[in-house]
Amino acid sequence: MASYDSQNLLPGSGGRTNGGNISVVSSRSGGGGTNNETEKSPFLEPVRLTPAWEENNLPNDELNFRERNRKMFFTLYYLLTRWNLLPGMTMERAKMELNPPRDKLRLVFLTLMIHGVGTLMPWNMFITAKSYFVDYKLSQNYTGVESEYATYFLSSIGFASQIPNLLFNWLNIFINLGGNLTKRIVYSILIEVLVFVVTVVLAMINSSEWPGAFFWITMTTVVILNMAGGIYQNTVYGMAAKLPFKYTGAVVLGSNISGTFASIISILSSQFASSVRTAAIYYFITAMFVLLLCFDTYFALPLNKFYRYHELLKEKEIESNQRANAGARPPYWTIFKQAFPQLFNVFFVFFITLAVFPAVHSDIKRSDSNFVIGDDLFVSICCFLTFNVCAMLGSLLTSWVTWPKPKYLVWPVLLRAAFLPLFLFCNYQPLNITRVLPVYIDNDWVYWGIGIVMAFTSGYFSSLGMMYTPQSVEPQYAMTAGMFAAAMLITGIFTGILFSMVFPMVVQYNFLAWLH
Repeated sequence: MASYDSQNLLPGSGGRTNGGNISVVSSRSGGGGTNNETEKSPFLEPVRLTPAWEENNLPNDELNFRERNRKMFFTLYYLLTRWNLLPGMTMERAKMELNPPRDKLRLVFLTLMIHGVGTLMPWNMFITAKSYFVDYKLSQNYTGVESEYATYFLSSIGFASQIPNLLFNWLNIFINLGGNLTKRIVYSILIEVLVFVVTVVLAMINSSEWPGAFFWITMTTVVILNMAGGIYQNTVYGMAAKLPFKYTGAVVLGSNISGTFASIISILSSQFASSVRTAAIYYFITAMFVLLLCFDTYFALPLNKFYRYHELLKEKEIESNQRANAGARPPYWTIFKQAFPQLFNVFFVFFITLAVFPAVHSDIKRSDSNFVIGDDLFVSICCFLTFNVCAMLGSLLTSWVTWPKPKYLVWPVLLRAAFLPLFLFCNYQPLNITRVLPVYIDNDWVYWGIGIVMAFTSGYFSSLGMMYTPQSVEPQYAMTAGMFAAAMLITGIFTGILFSMVFPMVVQYNFLAWLH
């Protein structure tokens, strides 16, 4: 009875090689036969077990290192996971560790930019709608009575917006408000959407008989809106700090695009809507759609390999830090001191910017009656649109240019203080205030140029400061530093708004005459 004695696959072990190829060889012995005949199986072709790169006649010692390392890595991964020495490690995570993914089509960058738009959407939508509130809903023509609600509306909006925003931004650093990351972002956006629904309803109904109630309801909705917005903004900057520093710049860029977007929507709605009421409805509904877009894109982030990879890196850093510190709280004071130079830069940029915009900037009137832009669009274009577009371009420039370096950023930031007197020397005419200080800059083109430079430097230097801050501390504290930067941003906005209230009193006196 015939039997297979052996089946050899390797040369040197009883097999036969043919031209360097390995073939399957069988040894058959017939029962009672005296001669053993070895023959190649007629139905098996020679099997080549050589690697693919040998077909190109390239030497193994030059070309198989990566393949060999890859095989060794996955063999080691298999053994370590089999022995439960890598808890939490998955095959997908192992592959990302071996081959770090890229941000394809810059999807993560664009997503964070969209969230940057959403973070300042409430603030920009309300201040850009100044004409709707001051010239329509609270005006004497609409209500039939003269009141101070319109006079102090913009400053009241500033307080109502920034006090809760300031409070919740700082609290969110030390207290995990609203639970985990998903809860904080989801609940914040949903609250903001609901508040805009209330704002649209207020625009649809006739409030001429109760201007006081309308004013205080609006202020209440603004407070609620910015309580949610403070948590949302702080969380987004903390989320961006997990990624390379240019992604923090994406959030700042988005926040500047937010203002541009609000200005354009305000101009379009006022030009094409049949009435102020209809324009306001379209205007605020647009804000709701933007926030819903932010809601959707947040859930797309965890599906992106690039984002997951950097989350894994941050988790590893946090885990190693927790093991080293036995679960101790982050050294907040140490982080603040290390990041303070950049935190000051962020604060001072926004302090100077908000000291003049929008309170002073929007009250500068046209000096030349023949200027290319008429009175009806002068403030909308020269103030709101110009500021937001130029700030956006300044932020965008930091994607390619990062000058000056962190050590020297403070000097151009301090030089921006010159914008305070420059705007006062323009044709600044605050409401219900008699100006005594002479108008030294009565050329509208010069005023517009000053506004362009102020806005561009605001976007550029604020982006640099926000990008440099997470780099100024140890990697495991980058997220906390990013949250400090967001809190200092709001602090600069709030103190700038406070300081802007001084300027109407300043122009009532010719203080330059006292110097002579």
